[in-house]
This record gives sequence, structure tokens and C-alpha cells, in this order.
Amino acid sequence: MKKSKIVMIIGSLFLAALYLFPMWKITLLAPQYPEPLGLNIHITHLSDGVQFNDVKNIDLLNHYIGMAHLPTAENVKKGVIKPMQEFKIFPTVVAIMIVLGLIIGFIGKPKLYLTWLIVMILLGIAGMYDFYHWLYVYGHNLDPNAILKIIDPKTGELMGYQPPFFGYKKILNFEVYSYPDIGAYAIMLSMLFAFLAFLIGKKETKIEA
Repeated sequence: MKKSKIVMIIGSLFLAALYLFPMWKITLLAPQYPEPLGLNIHITHLSDGVQFNDVKNIDLLNHYIGMAHLPTAENVKKGVIKPMQEFKIFPTVVAIMIVLGLIIGFIGKPKLYLTWLIVMILLGIAGMYDFYHWLYVYGHNLDPNAILKIIDPKTGELMGYQPPFFGYKKILNFEVYSYPDIGAYAIMLSMLFAFLAFLIGKKETKIEA
């Protein structure tokens, strides 16, 4: 089997890591918490980042300042929030891209490798926008009857508590960090391998010619 085919197939399989590992992680530090609180974001659910019950504790803190409940299975079951559609869509999209990547890998045409890579880039951009929008909605659509209310002096409205999309942000007495996790790095590797398969495939085509 050609080297480009092998590289493309391996690259496609990297996406399977998304079913096992979180794609993003948000960590909160504050004086009243000796240990940080963490939230892992998977393509199917949310999970505790640092300690047991982190998701539940973060959900309580969020609700204290007027944020909507997090879309956990427990909250959905209680009916306090609707299921997050992304948790249904993302696993299917990833499965489709894995299968397409494998098929394209066996076909072995460099142009198809590049097409798959472009689709992955577009999906990545859409996913990042969706994540940013999700953070924005959670941080700005606040309950006016929340226990803790801080009015923004510039707008006269409730102050937003949007976590950072990437990097660091100070929110009240919390230091919030938001960074990619293993799943995101798996996506990057997958795209890198597709690009390498394209380059190798072009060289193989020239040699054959």
C-alpha cells in the first residue's frame, strides 16, 4: 500500500479519540476553593475536570449568578434545560468524517485528501463558532432574579460572565482558563496527517508519471 494511503487512513482514525477524550477544558480558580474546579467538554457530554462533582458545583455557581443550568444528563432528565443538540450531532459528524477518510484513504487520490482536509477545516471553524456562541449565551442570558446581580456601569444591564473562548479571564474573584484538550489535539493531528498524505500523494503521482 502506498505511503500516502497509510498516512491518510491513520489521520482519519485519530478522530476516534473524540469518543474517548474531552475536546476542551475550562478550569476555575478562586480563594474559597483550595482545589481548582474543572469542566471537560466532550462531543457527547460534560465531565468533571479536576475533582468529583466539579460539573455539579460549577452548575450551582453559575445558577447563583443567573446563568442557565448546564446541559448535563441529570438536568435534562429533571427538565430544567433542553438537551444540547450538539451532543447528538457531533458524534454523527465525526463518524461520517472517519468513514469518509478511510474510504478516501483506500481510493488514494491526493485531490480527495485535500478535499477531506478542507471539509475538516470548515467543520472546525463552524465548531469553534458554535462553542463561542454557546459561551456567549451562557454568559449573557442571565436571570434578572439571580441571587448575585452586578450591574454593568456602562450599559446599566446585568454584567455578563462569559468564560474565555481561549486563554485567561478574570470573572469576579475567579480566574478562568480555557484551553484545548486531547480531543482537539487529535483533530489537529488528523488534519496534519491529511495534509501530509496530500503532499506525499502528489510526489507519488509524479514518480508514477
